[in-house]
Amino acid sequence: MKTDTQLKQDVSAELAWEPSVNAAGIGIEVSNGVVTLAGHVTSFAEKWDAERATQRVSGVKALAVEIDVILPGASQRSDGDIAHAAENVLEWTAYVPKDCIKIMVEGGWVTLSGEVDQEYQRQAAVRGIRHLMGVTGISDQITIKPQASPDSVKSGIDAALRRRARADAQNITVEVLGDRVTLTGSVLSWSERSLAEHSAWSAPGVRAVVDNITITH
Repeated sequence: MKTDTQLKQDVSAELAWEPSVNAAGIGIEVSNGVVTLAGHVTSFAEKWDAERATQRVSGVKALAVEIDVILPGASQRSDGDIAHAAENVLEWTAYVPKDCIKIMVEGGWVTLSGEVDQEYQRQAAVRGIRHLMGVTGISDQITIKPQASPDSVKSGIDAALRRRARADAQNITVEVLGDRVTLTGSVLSWSERSLAEHSAWSAPGVRAVVDNITITH
């Protein structure tokens, strides 16, 4: 098991290794495996990439993000310009059904609402907006249409976990109540936990996933 000092060194190295992140602008604190990132970045996409880079590091139990997005002058856009660009991105995104998502922009912060058939469509919409110039944050209020019975959702997720999570699949319990899935158990890494969560979200009709999986080392 890594010490907090070792974990801080590894997170620092991973941030420095990630080409889309200016690691010099991010401070790192670690306490009992919980990592806190603080500082300033110049785009929401960079903030997102810093979070993902940190989560890739073995030993990270939880992550708190206190990073501010401060746009340089050349990257600043009016809310109207951002909204127009967001509409164009969604219109040209193949996975997003036409006219199903509403966009609101205030102070560079984009709120997405509406309803889609599956989780991958929601992710595609958010991913497209994330990299737009001028965006300082995203509130994802997109919901998933209910489609499948709880029994079929559970059996589908269990099968996906067996295919994807290898030995850790037997340590994960799936409970389905309506359109809500709860995952419990333990895995050996954050990537295995993310894989289990992705398996749950991939089931048709799932509208909420509660991830109670712990990471053991």
